[in-house]
Amino acid sequence: MTSQSGERSPLPRRAVIGTALGGAAAAALPVAAHAEEDLPAARAAGTDQDAAVRARPWKLRSTMTTDSAWAGFLRAQDLRWSRLPTRWYEGPFLGDGLLGSMVYQEPGADRIRFTVQHGRVQDHRPEFGSGWGTCRLPVGHLTLDPVGTITGVDWRLSLWNAELTGTVTTSAGTLTLSAFVHDEVLATRVTATGGEQVTWTFHPEEALSPRRIQEEPPAGYTANPAWTTRTAADGTEQVLQPLTGGGSTATAYRRTGGELLISVGHGFPSATAAEADSLRNLRRAASYGALRRRHTDWWHAFYPKSFVSFPDERLQSFHWIQLYKVASASRAGGPVMATCGPWLEPTPWPAVWWNLNVQLEYWLVHGFNHPELDSLATTLRQNQEQLTANVPAAYRTDSSGVGRSSDMFADRGVGRPGTGAETGDLTWALHNVWLSYRHSMDRSMLRDTVFPVLRRAINYYLHFLTPGSDGRLHLPSTLSPEYPVVPPQDTNYDLALVRWGCRTLLDSARLLHLDDELIPRWQEVLAKLTPYPVDDNGFMIGADTPYAQSHRHYSHLLMVYPLYLVNWDQPENRELIRKSLVHWHALTGAHRGYSYTGAASMYAMTGDGDTAISYLRKFFDPTTRYPCRANTHYTEAGPVIETPLSASQSLHDMFCQSWNGVIQVFPAVPKAWADVTLHDFRTEGAFLVSAVRTAGTTRFVRIRSLAGEPLSVRHGLAGRLTVLLDDGTPAATRDLGDGVLSVDLPEGREVLIHAGPRPDLVVAPVTVSEPGAPWGLP
Repeated sequence: MTSQSGERSPLPRRAVIGTALGGAAAAALPVAAHAEEDLPAARAAGTDQDAAVRARPWKLRSTMTTDSAWAGFLRAQDLRWSRLPTRWYEGPFLGDGLLGSMVYQEPGADRIRFTVQHGRVQDHRPEFGSGWGTCRLPVGHLTLDPVGTITGVDWRLSLWNAELTGTVTTSAGTLTLSAFVHDEVLATRVTATGGEQVTWTFHPEEALSPRRIQEEPPAGYTANPAWTTRTAADGTEQVLQPLTGGGSTATAYRRTGGELLISVGHGFPSATAAEADSLRNLRRAASYGALRRRHTDWWHAFYPKSFVSFPDERLQSFHWIQLYKVASASRAGGPVMATCGPWLEPTPWPAVWWNLNVQLEYWLVHGFNHPELDSLATTLRQNQEQLTANVPAAYRTDSSGVGRSSDMFADRGVGRPGTGAETGDLTWALHNVWLSYRHSMDRSMLRDTVFPVLRRAINYYLHFLTPGSDGRLHLPSTLSPEYPVVPPQDTNYDLALVRWGCRTLLDSARLLHLDDELIPRWQEVLAKLTPYPVDDNGFMIGADTPYAQSHRHYSHLLMVYPLYLVNWDQPENRELIRKSLVHWHALTGAHRGYSYTGAASMYAMTGDGDTAISYLRKFFDPTTRYPCRANTHYTEAGPVIETPLSASQSLHDMFCQSWNGVIQVFPAVPKAWADVTLHDFRTEGAFLVSAVRTAGTTRFVRIRSLAGEPLSVRHGLAGRLTVLLDDGTPAATRDLGDGVLSVDLPEGREVLIHAGPRPDLVVAPVTVSEPGAPWGLP
């Protein structure tokens, strides 16, 4: 069926697109830029920049420039516990991108568990699949064993220091504790008063897939050998876990007085590398105090790279906790995040899931200005040979792919189109890498990862595209991820990815100055690919397959979000977008947390912040079936890390968007949030955006260019504009209409945009207008 569209029509509040371009965006009238002295338009356009026409120099000021300011602000976002958490999704969590620990009551016992898990610890038997053969494997856990009965706790998880501190009160006395994770070492310090004593016990866990909670091991599967223990000459204890498929895991721990350091090493195929790694980590740590100084130095340098503040206390705290969480779970060069992150618990999903989970996990790092957390991009760069090996042998000369789930090396075969296989997941993951390129403009990422891997991923599709009697190119049956019907032909999931992939390859070849032999083929595909199947309810799942039952994924809507191939800047497509969103959520029952965060981001694209926040709040509603949990983690049948992280991206989409070559400042802020502050928010084109909104009005926008890319901005300012470079000279500008201003901004320079008299150019936290309780168990 062919694409359908209609004129924009008003929606009832429950559907809430309404005046999607209203508010700040609609108020951005197309006016010419000018300097503060009301210079003529020619000078305002930057055509005359001699001293006589210079405006006053300006400088942005921030109250968030000292450690004390950051410590005070982040302290208000901390998680707190006045009750002992009894489950993993209630307790504190620590991590450094590799080693992870969650803290809660030992099940069935009066002691406190500190889990000890590691993102690199996995099995190495691909013949048994990702659920058993290459799954993440458990390591073990520590218990703090009090003398008396636990009667209360008073804990705080400090975001600023990335450290758990507090007390455990028992019938015998008090234990005062602190703990953090750094450089693959869990470091704890505990002191006892009264009749209490500090007693730690390490409990190794069987190296068996956490998937056993759901099913028995596959036929022919042999359990890994039992662990062994030994004591080194310096008193360090080690637990050694050999693996049947090769390699091993080693856990080393050392106690000095009230301090305990524990580390995990994993090696493959070497049987001894893990043992050496775990000991080396402890030697490098030296002591609790020395390690803590390095730890806090890292985190104190980490947070000030960006700043956001808005008046909803609980959501603001949640937002900052997600930044702490993703930095605890991922670092570039490390393992791609598994579906549970580094905090392994019993789960049906002890691997990396590529059909939505891994993509959602990484979106927030861009706006937060933390590319150093992007382990997805580095994983795809480092494992290109494996991606080639994942496709059937007949296609390995020019194609690559990855199956639905894999280990950290992307080891999972992908099926053939025409068999109902899920084939588009690598292409979607590459969209994330493209976003990493667009937010950094790092040419090496485009050259070494995006272009070569995407070329092979799209090649796999090209082998199966066939012309139909209508003269269009069609796809055989493929799976729209997790939609429970017989896989149709021409799934919207794959059509959207093929279109995005071919466009991106053409753009990449142009940027890299490559005369690729496949350019004509990519152009032909874009010209002849069948339109997206639609019906009266909007986008279908695929040809002859309507969206007819509740679906938690939005795989059939990828062309709307996050690909933006069909978007709100296309008036002819607004009605199609509207009815597709309404129909997706009208069929309830299968929706999960990311169904709500995805809807929030899609409505944010339309400019409707009130509907966006209404959907996002469903994720936090305790009456929903799968809400956000007490410590901001999330669970369905097991830990699922992507949904809370995607909720932070939904907030980003309300505050600042950058797609289709335009930066949109405050495009979908809910009306209740009169004040919002952004500072060094990173956008596509490698720009850093700072903006302040007070009393419902944007006061100024400052943009810094990191790469000298063309700048177009929908600024949200009403009235006659002042547009100045950082030396006070008027910037050269062009009014592109619809509230969009093009600004000539060289690399390394900044531009200030405001209306009327110059406002106070101050970045500071906003006042809370919606109080909320701390996260945790306060």
